[in-house]
Amino acid sequence: MANKTKIIGREKEVQQLKKVMGLHRNILIEGPVGVGKTFLVQQILTELQQKFERVDGDTRYTEQKLTGWFDPPIVLKKGYSKESFIEGPLVAAMRGGKVLFINELNRMPEAVQNILLPAMDERRISMPKMGELEAKGGFCVIATQNPREFTATHALSEALLDRFEMIRLDYQTRDEELSILKQEVSSKIKMENLERMVDLIRATRNHMGIKRGASIRAAISIAKLMEAGMDFEAAALMALPSRIELVSSEGDPRELILNLISLNEFPTLSEKKKS
Repeated sequence: MANKTKIIGREKEVQQLKKVMGLHRNILIEGPVGVGKTFLVQQILTELQQKFERVDGDTRYTEQKLTGWFDPPIVLKKGYSKESFIEGPLVAAMRGGKVLFINELNRMPEAVQNILLPAMDERRISMPKMGELEAKGGFCVIATQNPREFTATHALSEALLDRFEMIRLDYQTRDEELSILKQEVSSKIKMENLERMVDLIRATRNHMGIKRGASIRAAISIAKLMEAGMDFEAAALMALPSRIELVSSEGDPRELILNLISLNEFPTLSEKKKS
């Protein structure tokens, strides 16, 4: 997001995050896609001028990539020394007393997740051919995760969860989402259209045919498409299908979106053609 973007709402969660960070304890932030988990962490880290190492969760992420590895050509010249070791983000964070920020932790394989246990619990890890590494003061882990019902996620073990303090983020109020949308788009989009965007995405979260509704990102996308010259319906039909998940795989998201627009009395292309 642009530099002008600021945190809207979330006063309680901001204070919780700052207090726990002040104690250098590990934090897990859980919430649906698009509620601003990553944005919240990044903004607070920047505000507190806290140095950090970032990792983005991936099902193909390896243990070696998290801790680090020995570079073969350098090993041939200098052996297994500090000079031949390429630090991964975990080791870099521990050595530097920095925050290890893991985005979407539960997308990582379980074996990778388990490497974090001794670092979080004992603040030390044992590295092959390098011996023990102890974390400097200030080291902690801040992680985000999507609820376990989301695809491509691995449930965190009880042992790992036991090392985290948890903050839960849910969708924000209508007024807060409207304020977020207003700060992301130009003034040429009418207020009534901004309200329609927010009402439409909120309607997707309560529809019986939709398993996963849209976040504020979808409204921002609709607004950006309208800024480029599209009308409301065309923009919604482009922005929403990839950001919702239907209960039935055989359903047509475009048809469902059109029904929602109609139910919420949004102006449609067909109505415009009649006028």
